[in-house]
Amino acid sequence: MALEATIMADLKEAMKAKDKITLEALRAIKTAILNEKTAAGAKEMTEADELKLLTKLRKQRVESATIFREQNRLDLAEPEEAQIEVIERYLPAMMSEDEIRAKVAEIIAVTGASSMADMGKVMGQATSAMAGRADGKVISGIVRALLS
Repeated sequence: MALEATIMADLKEAMKAKDKITLEALRAIKTAILNEKTAAGAKEMTEADELKLLTKLRKQRVESATIFREQNRLDLAEPEEAQIEVIERYLPAMMSEDEIRAKVAEIIAVTGASSMADMGKVMGQATSAMAGRADGKVISGIVRALLS
């Protein structure tokens, strides 16, 4: 719930400053929060839910920007990248690949995982431990490398 209040305050500031890109990104976050709250069977949003929502929005923008850049559509890619920066203000700092590798190695040691058969167990703990701070594809690649 704290995220929603923060977004509303920042939305007002962006309106006053007439910052179009920030305004679009904040409106997208606000809409996603509202959709999540009004979805069938919705419960009170926790901080983890908010983090998951922001991560999803960031990932969508990254994918869009990548596609636009591949198609040489810089006019569409640049606003997406600017919105990524706005969304990242509300996310915890992303972990470096070395930090992810160290955390995954620690999880493997704790769980006693030794082969690819244990990948699911390691991935479950790794994704929950690094939620919002590391991309799932990166975690998966590191887990595969360390278990093979």
